[in-house]
Amino acid sequence: MGQLACAVVLMSVFAASARAQPTPYNPYAETQEALPPVAADGTLHWGPFYKSAAMQKRYERLWNQGACRGTNKAITTPVERNTMVIDNLPEESFRGRVRATAGTLAGGMVAFTEGGSEDSTVAVLVAQLHPAGVTHMQVGGRSSTSAIKPGMTLRVRAQVDEKGRAADPVRHLDIVTPPEGFIPDPIRPGKFDTVVGSVVQFRGTTLLLRVDAGTIRRLALTLADDAEVMIVDAAQLDLIAPGDEVEIRGRRWSGEGAMGAGTVFTSRIIVTKVPLEPTPSAEPMPNAVGAASGL
Repeated sequence: MGQLACAVVLMSVFAASARAQPTPYNPYAETQEALPPVAADGTLHWGPFYKSAAMQKRYERLWNQGACRGTNKAITTPVERNTMVIDNLPEESFRGRVRATAGTLAGGMVAFTEGGSEDSTVAVLVAQLHPAGVTHMQVGGRSSTSAIKPGMTLRVRAQVDEKGRAADPVRHLDIVTPPEGFIPDPIRPGKFDTVVGSVVQFRGTTLLLRVDAGTIRRLALTLADDAEVMIVDAAQLDLIAPGDEVEIRGRRWSGEGAMGAGTVFTSRIIVTKVPLEPTPSAEPMPNAVGAASGL
């Protein structure tokens, strides 16, 4: 899909999102306890979806003005028909290709088409991620150094001195998303260790990392010219690109207020990066390394 076409998809996604947001408004919330975003069995709670945001806003205005307290059927009946409970929709599975993305894990969107077709005329579905950021996302596959950005977490094997300077160029990096509460292992100078740190700066072949443990917290690494980058079980929307393969589990709504050919309220999304030219040695480091810290 061309760059212009991707932009068109994104603009249509944002326009539709403005018309019909999945964020619920309940005028009787004072007497009802809101459900948590994740149930005890792992099921996601979405709540109601308003087919027409404009109608719901009119009702909110009447409610706030004290003009409607649920007794006027001429108002309440259309409002009830305007509401669709997402949790009542059946869950379905989808496989296809990414067309465009927008936002973050909390409430972001992934436009995709089913199957492997690159035809730009194929109907586009929109995976809506949960606004609470609880959609399970997993991104994996081969990438490149161009994907490295400040703030992301990298896992590398390196040996550094007391000042945090690496002895040799780094030849392999993994982009990862640490679990909540993760604490990296402290740096041991003179030891060839697994290092997990956040990118402070990446310029040319120089990579600066911050490690939030131990006494050596700033590392200066040099990347080899042929450094290999793998994305390993990351949960970052900005790592997804058009053409990537996607598997989605969610609840589809194709009626009034849906985005594209249908909005899929997504509980799980697994993205596989489009393979680059194969390099036999480009394999992710074992997750067992550094297992004491949980990564």
